[in-house]
Amino acid sequence: MKHLQVGARGERSVTVNVENTAKTMGSGLLDVFATPALVALLEGAAVKALEPFEVSSVGVALDIQHLAATPLGMKVRAVAELVEIERRRLVFRVQAYDEVELIGQGRHERFLIDDALFLSKVNAKKTLQERP
Repeated sequence: MKHLQVGARGERSVTVNVENTAKTMGSGLLDVFATPALVALLEGAAVKALEPFEVSSVGVALDIQHLAATPLGMKVRAVAELVEIERRRLVFRVQAYDEVELIGQGRHERFLIDDALFLSKVNAKKTLQERP
């Protein structure tokens, strides 16, 4: 396992299709790349940046601007760069581009987790729900 360090980068890309449009995802009425799809792509790029370090994390904050619309058939590429590490808190600068221009940018925070402990806490909610 490599040592986690500032500067780690990850990328993800997708082609705009009917499934990831604002019209289909319910975030608008047009067949353009949806903001929820942009969010998922940006978060995915941050996760990709962490893959070489073999760590698990969860997203806890995302502050973005969706700057430009992207039509059906065009490719969108998201880039995430780790810019800050504070114990278990990780901060990424995120950007997304279509084949013409910058379409989104912002900041994304993730926390490093222990999978087993995290899932144990999440699954404990079921016990709380079952109480009379």
